[in-house]
Amino acid sequence: MRKINFPTVFVPHGAGPCFFMDWQPHGTWDRMASWLRGLVYQVGGKPKALMVVSAHWETAAFTVNGQVQPELLYDYEGFPEHTYRLTWPAPGAPALAAEVQTLLAAEGLAVAEDHERGLDHGVFIPMKLAFPEAEVPVVELSLRSGLDPGEHLVAGRALAALRRQGVLIIGSGMSYHNMSRLRQGGAALDPDSERFDAWLAETVALPRAQREQQLIEWARAPGARASHPREEHLLPLHVVAGAAGDDPGLKVFEDQVLGSVQSAFLFGGLSRDL
Repeated sequence: MRKINFPTVFVPHGAGPCFFMDWQPHGTWDRMASWLRGLVYQVGGKPKALMVVSAHWETAAFTVNGQVQPELLYDYEGFPEHTYRLTWPAPGAPALAAEVQTLLAAEGLAVAEDHERGLDHGVFIPMKLAFPEAEVPVVELSLRSGLDPGEHLVAGRALAALRRQGVLIIGSGMSYHNMSRLRQGGAALDPDSERFDAWLAETVALPRAQREQQLIEWARAPGARASHPREEHLLPLHVVAGAAGDDPGLKVFEDQVLGSVQSAFLFGGLSRDL
């Protein structure tokens, strides 16, 4: 019997609905969009289901979206009217949502299930590019308020078993998320972004124990707080790193956007037992 162990991946999700509108300067998000369209190739094949940890959902307990057919949450403001009519009708996966809760609770983590909130743009915007046919079932997982890095690594470790069931664990955030600097839109790269991105690339490639210790202490890294004044867009990386186990990480995409470096990281590859 063939068993597939999917990698885990951290993806940059862009700014609001940026991939589906005109943006100035023209082409700002084109390279990122192109990479996201090739995500299935990057991870080695189409998964049975997606479990996406989004930077745009924080709750008191780790919470999963358990809807059979989740709606979309257009949680962005000031964008063209047509971006509030985007669709991505992927089915939910209630059984997977229940399993996620069970795995997290077994590690002593507080868990909950939500049946009303739609999939936010941290999920449907990048996934609309990666899985445009919207046929792969999806479960969204929140961050836990308090944003403790160690706790999010533990959550990832708890979910590692899903990889052998054909579930692709995705962290959706941004490797740099200082909005006040991004809004300046300068052509020159923010040196803090360059320093922090270099640190991330080195850190994800470390052996598991060193990698996790570095990620727990991420705020001490060069350019860290300048790159993430608040860490909600970074912590999805901690979840996918935790779920990676002993699998090494690798930067698989880099772009320069609005004066920042934005990167994606893949942990592990497809392994098959025949």
